[in-house]
Amino acid sequence: MMSANCENASSNVSGSMADLQLNQPTTPKNRSAFDHKAVVVGLYGIPGSGKTFLLNKLKQELGQTQFSFYEGSEMISTVVPGGLDAFQSMEEQEKAHWRRHAIDAIGKNCADSGQVAVVAGHFMFWSEEQEAGRPVYTLNDLEIFTHIVYLDVLAEVVERRRLDDTERSRPSTSASHLHKWQQEEKTQLRDLCRRHGILFSPVSPSPTLLNKVSRLLREFKYHNEEYNLSQAKIKLDDVVVANQRQLETVLVMDADRTLAAEDAGALFWKRVSDSRPLQGAASTLNTLFSSPLGHSYTAFRQAVLIYEETASDEEFDTLCQEVALAVTMHPEIVSLLQLVAEQKHVGAVVVTCGLRRVWDKVLERERLSEKVKVIGGGRIADGFVVSAAVKGALVARLREVHHMRVWAFGDSPLDLDMLRKADRAIVVVGEEQTRSKTMDAALTNAIDYDGLRAHQAVLPSNASPRLDTTKLPVIKLTEPAFVKSLLCDRYTHDGLQVFCATDRNAAKLLATRMRDAAVAGPDLREAHRRVGWYLANEFVADVMGLEQCPIRHVLGNQTRGYQLFHEQQTTIVALMRGGEPMASGVNDAFPLAMFLHASDADDIKLHHLQGQLTVILVDSVVNTGKTIVKFVQHVRKLHATIRIVVVAGVVQAQCLSGGSLNQTLARYAKLHLIALRLSDTKFTGSGTTDTGNRLFSTTHLS
Repeated sequence: MMSANCENASSNVSGSMADLQLNQPTTPKNRSAFDHKAVVVGLYGIPGSGKTFLLNKLKQELGQTQFSFYEGSEMISTVVPGGLDAFQSMEEQEKAHWRRHAIDAIGKNCADSGQVAVVAGHFMFWSEEQEAGRPVYTLNDLEIFTHIVYLDVLAEVVERRRLDDTERSRPSTSASHLHKWQQEEKTQLRDLCRRHGILFSPVSPSPTLLNKVSRLLREFKYHNEEYNLSQAKIKLDDVVVANQRQLETVLVMDADRTLAAEDAGALFWKRVSDSRPLQGAASTLNTLFSSPLGHSYTAFRQAVLIYEETASDEEFDTLCQEVALAVTMHPEIVSLLQLVAEQKHVGAVVVTCGLRRVWDKVLERERLSEKVKVIGGGRIADGFVVSAAVKGALVARLREVHHMRVWAFGDSPLDLDMLRKADRAIVVVGEEQTRSKTMDAALTNAIDYDGLRAHQAVLPSNASPRLDTTKLPVIKLTEPAFVKSLLCDRYTHDGLQVFCATDRNAAKLLATRMRDAAVAGPDLREAHRRVGWYLANEFVADVMGLEQCPIRHVLGNQTRGYQLFHEQQTTIVALMRGGEPMASGVNDAFPLAMFLHASDADDIKLHHLQGQLTVILVDSVVNTGKTIVKFVQHVRKLHATIRIVVVAGVVQAQCLSGGSLNQTLARYAKLHLIALRLSDTKFTGSGTTDTGNRLFSTTHLS
């Protein structure tokens, strides 16, 4: 890499020697604060790409207080007795000696001064008549360089520059060969950088090139593993302070394949591959993380540079939005986080090695983003990356500095450190085809030798467990016992939330038909159905919220409509027989919801609630509230975190003010009561006054 700036300098290096030099086995070094390695940045690109021009601009932009700048040929001329002319007449073995000497001198100068060195040089020379290029780097280059910035200029532009350059004599080279030369350099550099722990960042010419490279160099100066961890801790502290609640327990959750079955990173790269051709190693992160770097700090930093290389800020945000729309969170996780969001003493934070922006958007769509924050990276602007070590350190900080009880949820070997350091550890286990393939062995080792004690939550519930259920017992996130343990039996909420339309004109009109003794049978059922439809639109939609959905406009174009939030994950239960007509009206408003008839609470089975987020219990009249209490208690035994909405035509006021309904249900979170009207009259219908008899014309049977 350190070479004279002379493209056609003589050389006796054979192809086999170059291959031997390229393929020497190495062990990557994770560049971190803990070895305090001097920062030396290589500035590369094929001859004519503008390295010298950019180097001079960087000198003006950054100054030479914190940075030092070197032209490779000038440095060689300085260290070689006789200068550049003497160097060019040497045999290749002697040239390699002086190249090593030059880069060693730069490294020493940088270490002594504390400056960041920026070195413009060459990776290989390749004349058009040769079959292969001639690398000119040394192993010392690979030991000393910490970063490489590669000027990726269009080959046609380079060809024109070379022809127009009157100051240097270069052989005529076609654009097609220059392009092949570039591709070969980038391919070899990516591989060498992965094997030697060097961060590699190609940059393309643009009006903002100088600003972009300057920003990279400033960041390269201070960003190391120690700084990275400090920034992640600051972010965690900000989340805790901004919570403004007296937190005692915090859920720390991984994102990809934990919050949802999908891997957002894989979806991101699929979107990229669908939208444009991929180039080289930027296609996915698989090559990076399967390299000797593994999942180290350096590997995650390189991943950030790959994301920067692949998409501009605007493109990145658009891609993240598209990925977020393709991610479906596990309903059990959504339901649990909704419950946690209502608590004053329990909070949740997502800590992900993946793309923070995607999970911000997913949580925003689920209306959890105000209470559940994401700590993660993906762009330089995020300021840090999350590795397995960072996850573990953040859990330790919550316990040791903030003195909180931590429940950790994860699915892969990257989560094991945080699972070990948490008070309670939950391994989220997905379908066999999507779950981590390396987790079983790592998890077994952690349990058998590292003292990990954990449970597993199988999502969906019909998936097969990991390992065996003795070594890794199964828990259900929707079971009352689990929720009670998590919340320490301290449900904190605002009590039973009641919504009533009694004084509204629409309610008065609708109630008139329901109370009119002359209205019975099909007409009364229709009146009740309209009440259900009204309450669903006016109140249930407000309580649960709406979400956008695509519809076909009458003019023929596609446009946006609205539906109930998580409508397909809603179960409407008609309490038979009086609640059936009103429940039908609710179903008219929410046609995608599941509909269930229930004469008794036991008619609601576990499978009716699995994968659901809301259950709507519908009855025509609530007198003492005993029936509703029975249904609510039954639902809560089956699913401790599902939202329950009770919809009724008439509710007797005393059962709310001091009766069993309020006393029993006030302790339940995520419970709402919606009524057309409240009645002060204590009256239980029978015979001709019973609502069920009037609805179905059976008064003569009583």
